[in-house]
Amino acid sequence: MSGIYIHIPFCKQACHYCDFHFSTSTKKKSQLVEMLCEELELRKDEIGRNIQTIYFGGGTPSLLNSEELDHIFKTIFEYFKVSETAEITLEANPDDLTEEVIKMLNASPINRLSIGVQSFFGKDLKLMNRAHNSEEALRSLQLAKHYFDNISIDLIYGIPGQSNEQWKRNLQQALELDIPHISSYALTVEPKTALEKFIEKGKVKPVEDEQYREQFDILVETLTSKGFEHYEFSNYGKPGYHSQNNMAYWLGKPYLGIGPSAHSFDGRSRKWNISNNSLYINSIQAGKLPQQTEELSTTDSYNEYVMTRLRTKFGVNLEEIQEKFGEKYKLHFLKEADRFLQDGLMDTSEETFHITPNGKFLSDGIAADLFYIDK
Repeated sequence: MSGIYIHIPFCKQACHYCDFHFSTSTKKKSQLVEMLCEELELRKDEIGRNIQTIYFGGGTPSLLNSEELDHIFKTIFEYFKVSETAEITLEANPDDLTEEVIKMLNASPINRLSIGVQSFFGKDLKLMNRAHNSEEALRSLQLAKHYFDNISIDLIYGIPGQSNEQWKRNLQQALELDIPHISSYALTVEPKTALEKFIEKGKVKPVEDEQYREQFDILVETLTSKGFEHYEFSNYGKPGYHSQNNMAYWLGKPYLGIGPSAHSFDGRSRKWNISNNSLYINSIQAGKLPQQTEELSTTDSYNEYVMTRLRTKFGVNLEEIQEKFGEKYKLHFLKEADRFLQDGLMDTSEETFHITPNGKFLSDGIAADLFYIDK
């Protein structure tokens, strides 16, 4: 079973920390939706037609109207066989989620909402230049819960000026709302973003590593003590509410990325579309796919396997390494993993290696040290 990712590259305004591809002008939205459907038809045989997950990301997919959503779904169901149990997620911003919009989404095939709350504090939202305020964040979730059972929210930690007590209050608010899935990310300073410029000019004070670590530890302790499983570094879900879309990525399953800047994976290669709306539209209109392709070597695939699996509850399995990549990579992993076992940052059981609680905040760095480097 495969997945489909649909990138909707439009936003009302630019968040100060965001480096994703989007446009704040929606003049070409209807035309671009038409091209998304054309791309779906052009690529219908690329990864097989049995679909288990559909994910609308962005950008801001909640800017789509009912006609645009209907057109995309009609195209998907025409060219693909979507499982009756498929998880179909739409990312939404709180300010878009009026009761009328939520009812419209509920009447569509969408069965999961991922709502970009980021913080319940107005000062945080203003610093990040979010389009919604704290009252809209609360109201949107209260409304959504009347129509959707499967709801995820995004929360950001490590925000400049955010105390540990405020971070605890953010988490407590999510718990009081009984949200079953939380994705939580550190506020990273990406190149060429407004946030980077503010820090360079001294308008915003950079966050120390200690604050990131303290708030990550608060996050893990708070949610796991309330029945959430920390099943991936940034994701926490109650039983039955883990993101099937994200788990498919981490388990290396194929997916089709549709739209400007969208990435795809077929098990052997990665493809990515051009990050320009006009060039994307022109290319699809000409019947051409505006994409680049990277064929993955065995080493590339091994390194990706280590990176993704160590972030998850699944861990790295030696038998899988042997079967997928060969003896050389298994021996390399064993040799490099030994120091992390000795330091208590990893543990092993039945030939499966996991990051320990002490090592979780360092998981990406640990994975990088376990990579195989071709000489």
